Parts: sequence; C-alpha cells; structure tokens
Amino acid sequence: MMEKMPSDQEFLDFTVRALVDNPDAVKTSRKVDEMGVLLMLTVDPNDMGKIIGRNGQTAKAIRSLLRVVGIKNNARVNLKIEEPEGGRGPRAPREDRPAGMGGESRLPRDEAVPRVMRDVDFLI
Repeated sequence: MMEKMPSDQEFLDFTVRALVDNPDAVKTSRKVDEMGVLLMLTVDPNDMGKIIGRNGQTAKAIRSLLRVVGIKNNARVNLKIEEPEGGRGPRAPREDRPAGMGGESRLPRDEAVPRVMRDVDFLI
C-alpha cells in the first residue's frame, strides 16, 4: 500500500500535474531539516517553461501558494525546481541577445502601422 504524501507535497504534485503536458513525468520529493521543509520538483524538460513561466511568474506563484500551505501547517516550505539533464543553461544578458527577443519592435511604432495597412491593402 502506498504511503500518503504530506499535504504540502501532495498540493505541489496536484498543482504541477494540472499545469504540464506530461503529468506522468512529474516527480516530487520532500526533505525536512532545521531550516524547514524543502520540496524538490522534477518535470519533463519540455514542461520547464510552463513551470517557470514568463519572467518566473508561475514559479513565484507556486512558491507563494506553498508558503500559505506551510503557514497553515506551521512549517517553512521552500521549493527547488530541479534543472533537467542537458538544460538550456543560463540566459544571455539582455544586450547580448539578438534583436526581437526583448519584446521591442523592429520598426518604430508610427512606421509599423502604415506597413501593415499596405500589406492588408495588397490582399484585398
């Protein structure tokens, strides 16, 4: 018979499985020491982006929810997201990235609209 997971680990497992495309690849482990509870999360490498989110927002939200679960259980809960084998490594600094990756437009705003309109007019 399988042992029941602690509530914080069960919450993490349930939440992450709902977010990813490969829920069977989700693995969680739990370690308790003098600093509190450490939950370690491993997901399929293709699902890392879903768990981290844009600018880390999804990971931050999961950590905030785990903090609430920890408060309810009188424990300090931390989350470590395990880097998959062959991960993409650290991101290049902003100025070293190619154009178009920082969300900036390649055309000034006032030039972009007339160009789009010309393209649409051509299709009509």
